[in-house]
Amino acid sequence: MKITFYGAAQTTTGSMHFVEANGKRILLDCGLYQGHRKEAFEKNRNLPVDPKTIDYVILSHAHIDHSGNLPQLVRQGFRGRVFARQSTTDLCDIMLRDSCFLQKRDLDYINKKRKKEGKHPFEPLYDEHDIDALMQLFVPTHMHEPREISLVITLEFFNAGHILFSALVQLDIHSDHGHNHRLLFSGDLGQPNQPIIRHYEYPAGADILLVESTYADKFHPSADDVELRLERYIKYIDRHNSKLLIPAFSVGRTQQIIYYLNKLKEKNKVPREVKVFIDSPLSQKATMIYAAHREVYNDEARQMVAEGKDPLTFPGMVFVGTPEESMALNDMPGPMIIIAASGMCEGGRVLHHLKHCVRDEDNIILICGFQAENTLGRRIVEKRTPLRIFGEEVELKAKVEIINALSAHADRQGLTDWINEVKDNVRHAFAVHGEPEKVAAMAELLKEHGVRNVAAPMPGQTFRFD
Repeated sequence: MKITFYGAAQTTTGSMHFVEANGKRILLDCGLYQGHRKEAFEKNRNLPVDPKTIDYVILSHAHIDHSGNLPQLVRQGFRGRVFARQSTTDLCDIMLRDSCFLQKRDLDYINKKRKKEGKHPFEPLYDEHDIDALMQLFVPTHMHEPREISLVITLEFFNAGHILFSALVQLDIHSDHGHNHRLLFSGDLGQPNQPIIRHYEYPAGADILLVESTYADKFHPSADDVELRLERYIKYIDRHNSKLLIPAFSVGRTQQIIYYLNKLKEKNKVPREVKVFIDSPLSQKATMIYAAHREVYNDEARQMVAEGKDPLTFPGMVFVGTPEESMALNDMPGPMIIIAASGMCEGGRVLHHLKHCVRDEDNIILICGFQAENTLGRRIVEKRTPLRIFGEEVELKAKVEIINALSAHADRQGLTDWINEVKDNVRHAFAVHGEPEKVAAMAELLKEHGVRNVAAPMPGQTFRFD
């Protein structure tokens, strides 16, 4: 058996880990790489494994950095099976189509420039037909239901607590030579005590562990602070007739923010004058899927439903539909809250709002999620002015606020608690899904807690097991 780490190795994007065992070839996730446009374009187009030779893909969850390159896998010849939770399949259907639309729009812009320069146009990574073909390959797989995906490999999903339908992946790999292994892949491990989301689980008995490291060196502030800070920002924009712009991932983060605003609205902490707009068609579709799966909510959210309350809507909240309606928000006076994708400010409607909002010192840009290196979101966090948006340099004058307590990734304490519960049989551990200093911190954390063979793999690095 061997594992090769192709994506989310020394970085947080493009999750892809390649397992070869007993003649079977398996991808754990198949995500898009995000970062410098040219570098991302090349990495995403040039798959490191021949798709025709892959038997299975096992998908931890639907976020684009974990699922976003699946259609290209199909475009290049993959005809195997994709194992995922049914709700993850539903999310992939809408998220991949949205990603396809955004890529095409960006490519149209790039190709216009290339045409003027006499260069050949770029082809899209994939199109709707590839997504249609991909959706036929999904195999809905239930939580806690061992599934024999081959005669020698059994898959089981456990709750990862990251977004509503995220999963820990456990593979039991049996060998005729008696060298059996249990591999546990964390995917993205959630921060405990999130709104709506159930706590992660602790599968036992793994001897090979792949664990994410996004915040391995950080401690998140208490979630108790979130409502108070949101209330403070709302009071500020109400007083200044300004805007609170929140770049947010359409799946997970947007629903969290809606939940907190819902609680503030119930306590009369959101003045009637403050309008709330969710400006992302994908967010609306994702919220509908969340609402359709209330059976997997945590106890607090289920109690709200039992009391006749909807955790994911409130009076005065509006989903923005057309692009024209979205652009009209820029000409409307405050006070208003705009929640828009994408969460790292690399595409989507949030870019138009940023271009208008960052120039005004009375506006607030609220960052509430991880911002990868070389993204516009990271430059905003670092207050590196001027910002380059749609090819234009724009001075950053707006206030920049950060709420790390809304993170859907476990911090150092959450990771430590989880590792302590699953480590007893672990003989080999790998720190993935983190920038270099993060995976180094995770490697030290694993060693401190008794795991002997620990590595932070480099891209393309292979490890063999007896």
